[in-house]
Amino acid sequence: MDLNSASTVVLQVLTQATSQDTAVLKPAEEQLKQWETQPGFYSVLLNIFTNHTLDINVRWLAVLYFKNGIDRYWRRVAPHALSEEEKSTLRAGLITNFNEPVNQIATQIAVLIAKVARLDCPRQWPELIPTLIESVKVQDDLRQHRALLTFYHVTKTLASKRLAADRKLFYDLASGIYNFACSLWNHHTDTFLQQVSSGNEPAVLSSLERTLLSLKVLRKLTVNGFVEPHKNMEVMGFLHGIFDRLKQFLECSRSIGTDNVCRDRLEKTIILFTKVLLDFLDQHPFSFTPLIQRSLEFSVSYVFTEVGEGVTFERFIVQCMNLIKMIVKNYAYKPSKNFEDSSPETLEAHKIKMAFFTYPTLTEICRRLVSHYFLLTEEELTMWEEDPEGFTVEETGGDSWKYSLRPCTEVLFIDIFHEYNQTLTPVLLEMMQTLQGPTNVEDMNALLIKDAVYNAVGLAAYELFDSVDFDQWFKNQLLPELQVIHNRQPLRRRVIWLIGQWISVKFKSDLRPMLYEAICNLLQDQDLVVYLFYSDKLHAFSIFLNYSLPVDDFEFRTDQFLPYLETMFTLLFQLLQQVTECDTKMHVLHVLSCVIERVNIQIRPYVGCLVQYLPLLWKQSEEHNMLRCAILTTLIHLVQGLGADSKNLYPFLLPVIQLSTDVSQPPHVYLLEDGLELWLVTLENSPCVTPELLRIFQNMSPLLELSSENLRTCFKIINGYIFLSSTEFLQTYAVGLCQSFCELLKEITTEGQVQVLKVVENALKVNPVLGPQMFQPILPCVFRGIIEGERYPVVMSTYLGVMGRVLLQNTSFFSSLLNEMAHKFNQEMDQLLGNMIEMWVDRMDNITQPERRKLSALALLSLLPSDNSVIQDKFCGIINISVEGLHDVMTEDPETGTFKNCMLMSHLEEPKVTEDEEPPTEQDKRKKMLALKDPVHTVSLQQFIYEKLKAQQELLGEQGFQSLMETVDTEIVTQLQEFLQGF
Repeated sequence: MDLNSASTVVLQVLTQATSQDTAVLKPAEEQLKQWETQPGFYSVLLNIFTNHTLDINVRWLAVLYFKNGIDRYWRRVAPHALSEEEKSTLRAGLITNFNEPVNQIATQIAVLIAKVARLDCPRQWPELIPTLIESVKVQDDLRQHRALLTFYHVTKTLASKRLAADRKLFYDLASGIYNFACSLWNHHTDTFLQQVSSGNEPAVLSSLERTLLSLKVLRKLTVNGFVEPHKNMEVMGFLHGIFDRLKQFLECSRSIGTDNVCRDRLEKTIILFTKVLLDFLDQHPFSFTPLIQRSLEFSVSYVFTEVGEGVTFERFIVQCMNLIKMIVKNYAYKPSKNFEDSSPETLEAHKIKMAFFTYPTLTEICRRLVSHYFLLTEEELTMWEEDPEGFTVEETGGDSWKYSLRPCTEVLFIDIFHEYNQTLTPVLLEMMQTLQGPTNVEDMNALLIKDAVYNAVGLAAYELFDSVDFDQWFKNQLLPELQVIHNRQPLRRRVIWLIGQWISVKFKSDLRPMLYEAICNLLQDQDLVVYLFYSDKLHAFSIFLNYSLPVDDFEFRTDQFLPYLETMFTLLFQLLQQVTECDTKMHVLHVLSCVIERVNIQIRPYVGCLVQYLPLLWKQSEEHNMLRCAILTTLIHLVQGLGADSKNLYPFLLPVIQLSTDVSQPPHVYLLEDGLELWLVTLENSPCVTPELLRIFQNMSPLLELSSENLRTCFKIINGYIFLSSTEFLQTYAVGLCQSFCELLKEITTEGQVQVLKVVENALKVNPVLGPQMFQPILPCVFRGIIEGERYPVVMSTYLGVMGRVLLQNTSFFSSLLNEMAHKFNQEMDQLLGNMIEMWVDRMDNITQPERRKLSALALLSLLPSDNSVIQDKFCGIINISVEGLHDVMTEDPETGTFKNCMLMSHLEEPKVTEDEEPPTEQDKRKKMLALKDPVHTVSLQQFIYEKLKAQQELLGEQGFQSLMETVDTEIVTQLQEFLQGF
């Protein structure tokens, strides 16, 4: 592309590409896309975005196309890669003049220079760093700033490289320029501090901007540029100097207004100082050891004493607390239980920590956290009153502890209390003691102090386990406080939250009815103002949430809860309708799910209203996939609770499953896992198949192609259809399913192969006639695996289970399969059959399941009686397996000495379900009915062996039969005779 002739054309097309008219925009974008691979195109772009007389939007677009081109075509191995000659020209052009007047474009140019540096510096671009260093020394403000901006982005990019060779290059770079970077930062910092009192805001802002950029460079060099930074005097000098600089900058905040650009930049610089310390501590904990004392002294003085009054701001306090927390929790500073096993560096750091955290210091930190930082502010109280849902969502948000003051203070309190609980437990207990008894509801200050102390007691619940008699405290103090009603009384919310914290730690089962009664009152008190109405309810949820843990952990007793079930479920449902925040609805749904899960079928009389509301909520949540996930979870528990009655939900339930498991629909990314679980429980609880339920299976083939972590659930769903309606299901879907299985078996793991084969085995068990026909393409693979001696025992065991079903329950199909395989192996049928029996006998120990071992014995015995010489030749092996099978299934009565078959099921007596057990699902019932038809559970192995041996004797005559029996080991014969006594 000729530069002179092309510049005008490219400029014109770029101008068109900035148009708002799609008719003009689209052709221009297509043309630019075609030019991306043309030689000289990026040189034209460079000329355009460095021409300051052109339109800003055009120049901006040129920069973006250039930057994208670096990602795609700069590497030598990239398709349509730029030539080395053009890249050399571009590199030179990029650093010719740092004089871009537009901030946004200057930033983009700095970023693209950094992208090139990542690939080429220093080997192909050795002049970059020296040029930048010279450029940041110039007196021209604009050039200096742009060069410094580029210097920062280049340093940031090079610091992020992780290959060992790249790390070595960055270490060399850091060592070479660190002294200069420190001098540069000190110069700009001193300039700012001199100018701050001048009142010249533009000059102050300009120098502060340079201070910030140079500090960003130093941060990357300090944290990432040295293997052992504590051995570098310049690095440690810079880090030790941060604290004095921080004090200077914090004092500057007194003379800078609270609402201007300078204030914003100043606070960013102060925060950046703390980030340097936090990053250095994270990456080099032992190098940080000399800084531990100063860091703690500085942070504690500004956060927990009057030193910080008037100069600190919320984000700075958060950073200081994070610094304290990281030092307290740092594993590098924690000695082993056996001190002699700890490194000297760990012991040194631990010694410094212990010397700092004295009893007076810890006590003051604890008291200040609780009495100052835990107090609800007027702003928080107002937000609670005006937007209770928003307040609750914000208070419990994800990573808010890193950035927001209240969560940060709570996390710091938890960590310090855990680390120094022996010291701090008496302090907190004393604070509790002073607040015993009722509090005047008109005294807001007293209420807020009690709220703060209760917050601390809840956060430290596990540490206070042995120190607080929570049961007595609940009865005598907390329960009466729950009954106090007042328009602006925050304590009830805190009390119910506190109980939620302690119930999983220490709460006597006998007290639960009292708690249920209190929660019912909270949920139905319509006289409270809106904020209290919602907030009390929301925090009551924590009580239920603790019950989502295993029953054994907290001895949940359904009989205690049932008297309150109707009231609670009804009120929770009303709350679900009333709240508007998506997160709140998810929370309520989760609680409802927990309740349904706990009481199971006893929920049935009360779910009608919820069943009617969920379709509306599903429709309203079309844009909120996480809420839909919560609805799916609720439906899972609803279906389990309703059992066979869940069929009444199908008009809503089945379309939900259809959408959630359709991989062609975008929502499946969020809904698939829960959707598959809902599909499975729907099948398990379905009393019969419906056309709509059968039709959903069309979604399965693409799911199997995904080969994702959800495959196991997919196989369970397929088994569910087989148990539900094998004939209709197999006739409709077996061909496609068999194709999917054949593809899966080529590339799936051993566990996956077993799952596929279990599906086939279940199909053969449920439908011995249709099953082998439908899965006929897979059976040769199974046969071959047996003959060739599959090396994985678990796969071989499943192969033998599949073949055992075919041989025992569909003899004609087995014969045709044997004939087919004989042709494939180019062997006689008898010879192949003999090889199969021999391998079966040899690998019998691979089978560990008693049912499958009995199946093998029955299957091989089914070959008798026979005058086939090959079968007679393997007679000894067949008898050996049969006797092994008898040992597996027979138990001896010690009193009578007779044997009893423990695997036979001969009647329909339903086992009694205890209160702690879940009632059987419809699928459980289907499996029970299937077992009553399964030869493994209906045929006596003793009787079967006796009849087969008797028939063989009749076929061969006494002498021939005795000759056959002589091939069997005498010990095996003796065991067989013992088992067959009485026949």
